[in-house]
Amino acid sequence: MSYLGKVLVVDDDQNVLELVKLYGEREGFQVIGLSNGDSLLPTFDRENPDVVILDIMLPGNDGLTLCRQLREIRMIPIIMLTAKGDEADRVLGLEMGADDYVSKPFSPRELVARIKAVLRRTQLSDISGGRKIRYPGLEIQADTRRILVNGEQKEATPNEFDLLYHLAQHPGRVFTREELLTAVWGYDYFGDQRTVDVHIRRLRTKLASLPHEYLSTVWGVGYQFTPPVREGEI
Repeated sequence: MSYLGKVLVVDDDQNVLELVKLYGEREGFQVIGLSNGDSLLPTFDRENPDVVILDIMLPGNDGLTLCRQLREIRMIPIIMLTAKGDEADRVLGLEMGADDYVSKPFSPRELVARIKAVLRRTQLSDISGGRKIRYPGLEIQADTRRILVNGEQKEATPNEFDLLYHLAQHPGRVFTREELLTAVWGYDYFGDQRTVDVHIRRLRTKLASLPHEYLSTVWGVGYQFTPPVREGEI
């Protein structure tokens, strides 16, 4: 079995840690489990994982605090574990920079599928050709996965980059939230469609210094990318 990557999971429920380890290792991941949030940052520095799974409710530093701290270090994929039906925590987790969430109780197979999906989106080979999409003040580099706003690089999570890149490839086309979830998240998504709304809101913050608003809301439908003038695509 090929090695798929290293997963760091933080949850104070030993059963959750054992389930993720069992199913993750069966699929080819190396899984490191922690039961206390205070242990995350030292372990993160030492192990350099490919993806982090965080429970929101943790002894020590809670998952939301840890998510924010990780985002200041590296744009690593982060999946939050939330209580079933706790919508406020889900939205807050996404606002803090999480790429995805899974509600408890969860299917271990679904969680593994989400891990695979978010890791696929971080691989440069997923976007072919090393293309750059350019618009006034904005450049999106597929090969390096960088977003430049007025020449300044803006840090973006894997989902944020792929969402912007996907919309920019189809200027003027209106996408529903369901279409964006399918195209960007890359699997049968059963979560809240607000996931898209939160990611769009975060992208708008990163593009706020531009004189033109590239990400437009089409009320009752979804979102579209609306540049003033297309400068080129290479």
